[in-house]
Amino acid sequence: MKRVKQLNGSAAEVEAAFYEALNRGDIDALMLLWADDEEIVCIHPGGPRLHGHAAIQASWEAILERGGLQIRPSQLHETHNLMSSVHTVIEGVSSSGGEPAHLIATNVYIKTPQGWRIVLHHVSVAPGAVPAHEHPSSSLH
Repeated sequence: MKRVKQLNGSAAEVEAAFYEALNRGDIDALMLLWADDEEIVCIHPGGPRLHGHAAIQASWEAILERGGLQIRPSQLHETHNLMSSVHTVIEGVSSSGGEPAHLIATNVYIKTPQGWRIVLHHVSVAPGAVPAHEHPSSSLH
């Protein structure tokens, strides 16, 4: 899949662009954020493991056919090195009944010649109330 735009920002900037594209319902912007590699993977809550651009794009088109989502990522936990970055976030969403709910997402990014790109987006439904903001420990162990 040919990319027309180069994003050279950090993995965190790509993640922000990802959630902005979801909230706008912008499939083209969303798919530009994925790596060119056909081994990319996306798992939606309760859904199957999807491989490659065609399957992932088709899934997002079905999800976004009625417009953007209202997802507010928070409580980022990030682990990274020079070539990869793994983020876990709490995704705050509004349910169909208007009650707040939350999902837990893992987003994996790799550094490519075109900049940071998504290689995995995996979301699970989280039970219970939205967890309180976690404060990092001051010790390493």
